[in-house]
Amino acid sequence: MDCLFCSIINGDIPSSKVYEDEYCYAFKDINPMAPVHILVVPKVHIASADEITAENSVYIAKIFEAVPKIAADAGLTNGYRLVSNCGPDADQSVLHLHVHILGGKKLSARLD
Repeated sequence: MDCLFCSIINGDIPSSKVYEDEYCYAFKDINPMAPVHILVVPKVHIASADEITAENSVYIAKIFEAVPKIAADAGLTNGYRLVSNCGPDADQSVLHLHVHILGGKKLSARLD
């Protein structure tokens, strides 16, 4: 499989890692949309939210358990936004489920 995020998780492609456990891997986005922009990915290949099942949902739960620690370690004490794009109309650019943690400034309420 030729997946950018699987290659990052495996260490084949360098990244700015900020967190890792047995279920998820978090790293700084190379094209940040906010002062803090971290991607959190499951360590198993799940293409998008459409592929979450009873068998793999533990990885998603573990991501959401890790997010508060990752955000706090990044200094996001006044809030942050979580985003997960699903499919081409949502502009999902890598077909490996990932959650964006965005913060470090007051974010706009607009999503367009």
